[in-house]
This record gives sequence, C-alpha cells and structure tokens, in this order.
Amino acid sequence: MNVVDLNADVGESYGLMHSGMDSEIIPHVTSVNIAAGFHSGDPDTIKKTVDLAISTGKSIGAHPSYPDLQGFGRRKIDMDFESIENLTKYQIGALFGFAKESLNHIKPHGALYNNAASDMNIANSIYNAVNGFDSKLIHVTLANSEWSEYLKSKKVKVANEGFADRAYDDNGHLVSRSIEGSVLHNESEIIDRVIGMAKNKEVKSITGKIINLDVDTICLHGDNKDSVILAKKLKKELINFGCEIKSLPTFIK
Repeated sequence: MNVVDLNADVGESYGLMHSGMDSEIIPHVTSVNIAAGFHSGDPDTIKKTVDLAISTGKSIGAHPSYPDLQGFGRRKIDMDFESIENLTKYQIGALFGFAKESLNHIKPHGALYNNAASDMNIANSIYNAVNGFDSKLIHVTLANSEWSEYLKSKKVKVANEGFADRAYDDNGHLVSRSIEGSVLHNESEIIDRVIGMAKNKEVKSITGKIINLDVDTICLHGDNKDSVILAKKLKKELINFGCEIKSLPTFIK
C-alpha cells in the first residue's frame, strides 16, 4: 500500500489581517506548516495555530521565509548565506517556543523554498540551520530536486513534496506564479494529478511531458472555501485508490 502525507501551509494571518481557513483545512491533512513571522504569522496566531494542530493530532512543522511581509515571502531577497542560516534558525526557534516536542519538520516558504531547490548554497544554509537546531527534524523539500538529493547525501530525514494545484515545468520544478497556468483550478484535473503522484509516482508538466515524481507528502492549499472542499475530496479519493494517509514522523525515519 502506498503511504502519503497531506500537508497544508497555515497560520498565515497577521495582526488584524485574517488569511486562510485553518480550522476548516486542518482536519483533512496530517501535517501542517506554520508561518513563523517573516512572511506572515504573529505570536498570537502561532500560538492559536499550534494549539489547534495539537488538539487535532496533526504533525507540526515550521514554515520559515525570507523577511518579506509585504511580498508574502514570494520575492527573492539577496542575502549572504550566513544570514539565511540565521533567519531560518530564528524562525524555527519561534515555532519551537510554542510547539516544543511537537515540532517535527521544517518546510521553507515561497521564494526561499524555490531558491533552495536550485541553489545548493542556500540549501546548505537551511540544512545548517535545521541540523544545528535539531538533527532529528524532517526536511520537506521539492521532490526530484537537487536540494532533495543534496540532503540525502547528508544522511538527514527528507520528505519529498509534490503540489496538488501547482504546474510543473519539464525539469520538475514549479512554474513561476507570474506565468499563466501556474496555478490549477480545475477540480477533476487536480484530483487526477494527485492520484498520479501517489499511485504512479508521476505528474504531467505544463507542456504535457510525463515526469517521474516520487513524493512522500502532497501540499494542499486551504485559503478559500473551494480548496477546503477539494481537500476533503482528495483525501477520500486517495483512500479509495488504496493510499494510506499518515503523518510524516510515522514513516520518514
């Protein structure tokens, strides 16, 4: 039986600005990535989201970003590699302050995630931050990326991630959000893609090319009502197709 984790980026409200439908999406995933304050999230939101995740039995991860509140962490910021290491460790610490031993994984956000997938200096900075904080934490990385292979060479825990509603280029990287068609909205298409990832270990690129994609976890976005409905259907369809839905710490060793 195939085993897969379902994750969602949550805790992305900030002050009086409410974002996402955390209480609706969290019941339908097994792991959550909680914003740590640099792209969104504040102490009250982190505390509330951690409490919700723990009360519903979800595995918790930190979701560190470039310091980019205005751009929601989607803009690359030129920083030296030591600063990237320090800001990553700082944000892990913010989550650990609330989650303690419930913190199980690290998944960078936005531009930091995309840059780590192709720039091994950035990937190494994140590795240093995570390993220096707690070497037992799981690294969530883009499946089939150089980043993933780099971390495997370091003998750390790696969970390869696929995206339910994002388009892939022919190299298996995510298509930039600035390009039309980068975000998928057709429900049946998204469901078929996720089943393909979980069962057949493949996905179709934006040009129609079939790419091998061996994933451990699939990201579901829950920032609108339609996404929550889709998350319910995806979970049901995966189970119907013989997939076992489990949280990362139960099978990433």
